[in-house]
Amino acid sequence: MKRLTSAGAVAVVAAAGLAAGMTGLTASNAGAADRTAPLPASGFNQPAAVQAEQALTAQTAAALGLGTGEQLKVRDVVKDPDGTEYVRYDRTFNGLKVVGGDLIVKRKGETIGQVTYNRGAKVVAVGTKPTLSQSAALTKGAQAAKFKATGNKGELVVFVTPAKPVLAYEVVTTGVKPDQTPSVLHSFVDAKSGAVLAQDDEVKTGTGNSMYSGTVSIGTSGSYTMTDPNRGGNYTTDLNGSTSGNGTTFTDADDTWGTGAASNRQTAGVDAHYGAQLTWDYYKNVHGRNGIFNNGQGARSRTHYGNAYVNAFWDGTQMTYGDGSSNTHPLTSIDVAGHEMSHGVTEATANLDYSGDAGGLNEATSDIFGTAVEFSANNSSDPGDYLIGEKININGNGTPLRYMDKPSKDGRSVDCWSTSTGGLDPHYSSGPLNHWFYLASEGTGSKVIGGVTHSSTACNGATITGVGRDVAAKVWYRTLSTKLSSGSTYKDAREGAINSAKELYGADSAQCKGIEAAFSGISVPAGAAACGGGTDPQPPTGDNLLLNPGFESGAVNWTGTSGPITNNADRPARTGTWKLWLQGNGRATTENVGQSVAIPASATSATLSFWIRIDTAETTASTVYDTAKVQIVDGSTTTTLATYSNLNKNTSYVQKTLNVTAYKGKTVTVKFVGQEDSSLQTSFVIDDTSLTAS
Repeated sequence: MKRLTSAGAVAVVAAAGLAAGMTGLTASNAGAADRTAPLPASGFNQPAAVQAEQALTAQTAAALGLGTGEQLKVRDVVKDPDGTEYVRYDRTFNGLKVVGGDLIVKRKGETIGQVTYNRGAKVVAVGTKPTLSQSAALTKGAQAAKFKATGNKGELVVFVTPAKPVLAYEVVTTGVKPDQTPSVLHSFVDAKSGAVLAQDDEVKTGTGNSMYSGTVSIGTSGSYTMTDPNRGGNYTTDLNGSTSGNGTTFTDADDTWGTGAASNRQTAGVDAHYGAQLTWDYYKNVHGRNGIFNNGQGARSRTHYGNAYVNAFWDGTQMTYGDGSSNTHPLTSIDVAGHEMSHGVTEATANLDYSGDAGGLNEATSDIFGTAVEFSANNSSDPGDYLIGEKININGNGTPLRYMDKPSKDGRSVDCWSTSTGGLDPHYSSGPLNHWFYLASEGTGSKVIGGVTHSSTACNGATITGVGRDVAAKVWYRTLSTKLSSGSTYKDAREGAINSAKELYGADSAQCKGIEAAFSGISVPAGAAACGGGTDPQPPTGDNLLLNPGFESGAVNWTGTSGPITNNADRPARTGTWKLWLQGNGRATTENVGQSVAIPASATSATLSFWIRIDTAETTASTVYDTAKVQIVDGSTTTTLATYSNLNKNTSYVQKTLNVTAYKGKTVTVKFVGQEDSSLQTSFVIDDTSLTAS
């Protein structure tokens, strides 16, 4: 049994925000000069930052204690003004891509302060010999696609399920669905059983408004081509009804484009190009992001796709827009451009899956930022509101496609999160997060926004005061870019957003409390993260000198190895949901967690107590392989008070009490240290610690 650490169970100072000291693991200083080199005058250089971090991946892997055969690849770097970095890594194991094994490391200089593992996958080792043939896997993938395939290929990968990593084939099936939407479908087929574990389509579909932006200025270049040199070379093409190829870049003789009517082919190009321009500017000016991939490069927008195609989509590299019903309603206005380009931003950051809770978070993210772009544009012909697709009349009765103030008004989306939300189509499981964004921005009650009457109620019946759309969008962007991974859930979103609000505005701020209240308002249950001045949710009781003694605040007040303080349900806490889970890795590792505490000189006695639960896969009754030690560190002297091993297994909690009177009048560190050999796990789970003096 390999220990899986919850994605939300991040380690050192995770719940304390950036005000806390960065403690924990320290990577080798090799390459430090590269990371700390001055940034160019233009500001943060994303490609250079990625390159610098990539040079240090071996040291980082070693510092994290990753297993033999695991290698890291940097996907993204976010850097705060104080130098704190959030580095997102993908992983390989023995040369195989690990799907769902990505992780985020929060560091300042060479010190790692927090690690978030997607789906809790701290360990990704699997056997790499399949029993299912590749040809059989390809057949399974093609059958699962449910459209006529024009291409089918596959490779072995490690696929991380919520329960454990497994060896699988990633089968990529390409083709076109009956509604003309292209598909690049990834099916993950168990390399032993042949079961289809999950599917994810590269092509993310969405909808937006028709051409209602009026007369606008757009960026063009050369002898008047629809290419924007000031925004990474964004350019717009005409597919002329085709469903393949890049299309022909729009050109014009006098730099006056279109007529405002759908009958003029340039008109749709103007709206698509304008929308891409506004979206680029929004991300750059509000979030400091330099294009979709944060590397300064633009993207292509393809218009006039297919025949009467009532949709738009992002396919991993470009935006594509259909002409709508009867080829007279191109889906090319402001919020649809923001929506589709934001799928690209999501792909480049959290890379949220398009299924389960993550699918809803993915789709809602595009609705959120499409809406934010529409408000930011301040275009009188298409004023900002919290409706999605209100201009298309796709329902034939003048109603919009989605409502952010009350998502259930579309008859399919849900307002409130529940355990069944992840089973819905992403366009409908997006409802709770869309609802959260509205509540966080505007609060409950009725108001007129953009000429539209909006009215919202909280799922818990609370009255919520909005903190403003700009605040909510900034918090969500930080959550997306520094907290979430492909398999994130609504609970992860709540944890990430509250912690992001703390970092941006402070734990006791109205902004943080409003973000938190809005998540309660969509029925996402509270986790470890909370606003309110950073107070300890589980303060010392009685004479207990230890802070956060039951670990219910996560890693707050405790320092050491990242990961062991967790709310992972695979091992129960004695009380609450959090505990200290040392080892359980099934490989040679050492982990430690400690807290500094002052024992009064006036004490006549001092006692350290805790509850411990031990389970093991070791079968011996006489040989010690794995240990957990309880230590006191007094200056440069470390004393082991007690040692427990695989021979002490007991799957119910047992209380232990140790005398520490000898340390009265001193400030010492109470330390728990776990050590495991190269095979077969032993889990030492500790909860409800106490150090009392009398």
